[in-house]
Amino acid sequence: MDIGTIGLLRVAGVYAALITLMGVGLTYLVINQRRTKLIGIGDGGDRIAARMIRVHGNFCENAPFALALLILLALTGASAWILHAVGLLFLAGRALHAFGLSRSAGSSMGRVGGMMTTHAAFFIGAGALLAGGLLR
Repeated sequence: MDIGTIGLLRVAGVYAALITLMGVGLTYLVINQRRTKLIGIGDGGDRIAARMIRVHGNFCENAPFALALLILLALTGASAWILHAVGLLFLAGRALHAFGLSRSAGSSMGRVGGMMTTHAAFFIGAGALLAGGLLR
């Protein structure tokens, strides 16, 4: 493995760590709500607990795509700015989405903006992988 790839993997590693920490933070929001309402498992019929569980679940449904993109982009020698774009957009998108959904189960600027930002990260990452694979 050359020095450039190692550097790119370090960038991907930074975002993997931040994504992991965000996931842990969202887990604690679920744990806190369950403890507050004395809920052993599930949402116990509590609407706030149900939303916190969905915030965490939605994050977990999207995080593997971001991690796969970041690692594959690093391994294929994509530009560091592409890794930063994917990582930052994903984190910002998930934070916006989590904020919006934690406040309301209905449509909100946070949820919509968060999903659009997350999808932008995915389109940039997937586009870069496709371009790298098809144009090289």
